[in-house]
Amino acid sequence: MTDAAPSSRTATLALWVAVLASFVSFLDGTVVNVALPAISADLGGGISTQQWVVDAYMLTLGALILVAGSMSDLYGRVRVLAWGLVGFGITSVAIGLAPTAEFMIAARALQGVAGALLVPSSLAIIMATHRGAAQARAIGVWTAATSSAMVVGPLVGGLLVDFASWRWVFLINVLPIAAVLVMLRGLRIDQPRRPDARVDVVSALLCTAGLGAIVYALIEQPAYGWTLPIVLAAVVGVASLAAFLERQRRVPQPMLPLALFRERNFAWGNLATFFIYGGLALMSFVVSVYLQQGAGLSATLAGLSLLPITLVMIVLSSSAGGWAGRWGPRLFMTAGPLIMASGAASLLLVRDDFDYWTQVLPGVLLFGTGLALTVSPLTSAVLGAAPPERAGVASATNNAVSRIAGVVPIAALALIVGGQLDLAGFGRAVVATAVLIAVGGLVSWAGIRNPASPADSPAAPAPAD
Repeated sequence: MTDAAPSSRTATLALWVAVLASFVSFLDGTVVNVALPAISADLGGGISTQQWVVDAYMLTLGALILVAGSMSDLYGRVRVLAWGLVGFGITSVAIGLAPTAEFMIAARALQGVAGALLVPSSLAIIMATHRGAAQARAIGVWTAATSSAMVVGPLVGGLLVDFASWRWVFLINVLPIAAVLVMLRGLRIDQPRRPDARVDVVSALLCTAGLGAIVYALIEQPAYGWTLPIVLAAVVGVASLAAFLERQRRVPQPMLPLALFRERNFAWGNLATFFIYGGLALMSFVVSVYLQQGAGLSATLAGLSLLPITLVMIVLSSSAGGWAGRWGPRLFMTAGPLIMASGAASLLLVRDDFDYWTQVLPGVLLFGTGLALTVSPLTSAVLGAAPPERAGVASATNNAVSRIAGVVPIAALALIVGGQLDLAGFGRAVVATAVLIAVGGLVSWAGIRNPASPADSPAAPAPAD
């Protein structure tokens, strides 16, 4: 193997493969919320079906995304990406044709397994085919393209639900997946493999079982009460996660390197991530569902209701990153979540005589402003705290934390809203959202420290004469 840069054609093809493969995964995550009322109306199960449809995917995705890097090192980036694409395509068809809620939930869990292989492998392909400034530009293109899924997803999902069927929300994945698989056949890149790489199956199973058991207990408790199966599931979940953490402390190549958490900003930044992204997932879920079931909006209009958040982020995010670079991340990681919490709390203005422009839009704009001030500084603080040689695993860890963060509050939704997402339940959910995100801001203020600027660093000793 040589260090020569790949040809321009190979680099361009690799970028398109990475963008389209990741776009499929991001798009699926953004379209599903607007389809939830139609799914539960068709397949039954009410709010618990809606919770499982979201959490089954996020649970396996978040639990296994750390494994994907090891699989790429062991089997090669292109091969792992192809496995993920094939799996995502098959499960998308299975979900789109699902005859029952139980079948669909199982297929969503398997889709999360496939989705966990897509994003890390696609980024690894960009890193392997681009060098220097071209690599930075390619990552910028990848970020912009995948972020556009946040704009396109809710609108496409709403239109498909309103004018076709919720099933097409998932079946539409097949075309871009087929296109990427064709492009992969023509992609020839070096795929260095680490001979010492290992896939820690035991850790993956412990993490997935632990999260799954806790999610089961939270979602099913309102229906069954604190009966023996529910209590046993909760105990098994906590014990499995404890065993997972203990194993990470002992194995030579941990799936989750606990040593990284000795870095102050990495540890506190991931804790803030957990609260902030938990609140963000809860907000997206309850607004998309309530505006259809409670306020009577169409799926398309419900999908468009949160679009201003993405538009504000597009306008402000790059500036926020520059400001944080100048003044440090702590201020923005504190003020941003508190502004988000204010925006979520303002949704308490929603009434039975619903009016989007006065009751929802102001809060959504506030929420988007706070989110734009938070995301770039948060990412910079967490990744900047890790040693450069651990940047990849630090990024994967923070990505996994942000995905898992959304699982718990959505699993606990029935407990939060009192069993029904009516107007009173919606009010309780937005209060819970505001509290979660505000805690994330307070955690940032308490724990995050601004990196020392060169001017603040101790002066180097003068050379001896």
